Amino acid sequence: MRALLEIELDTATANQVVRDGAVAEKFDRIMAGLKPEAVYAFARNGRRCQIAVIDIPDEAALPSVCEPFWLEFNASVDVHLCMDTDQLREGLRRLGS
Repeated sequence: MRALLEIELDTATANQVVRDGAVAEKFDRIMAGLKPEAVYAFARNGRRCQIAVIDIPDEAALPSVCEPFWLEFNASVDVHLCMDTDQLREGLRRLGS
């Protein structure tokens, strides 16, 4: 199932990872495992944030999705199930049946 991840990095933790020069390697390693459809980075409330669209095979995959961000960046992670327009159309069609 498609999911939208909202990832907000803890500033103190992220600052240290940036200073150490490890931020790109850690982020690339995590994203390589998730194989995102899209990733966007931005600042929100003065913090480093990313939004990633990924495929989650089932609910049991949630720990492997969230834990790397918690462990590496002390991040706040929100997961939202989402759909594309074709899936929305199908859902609305089913609603009308």
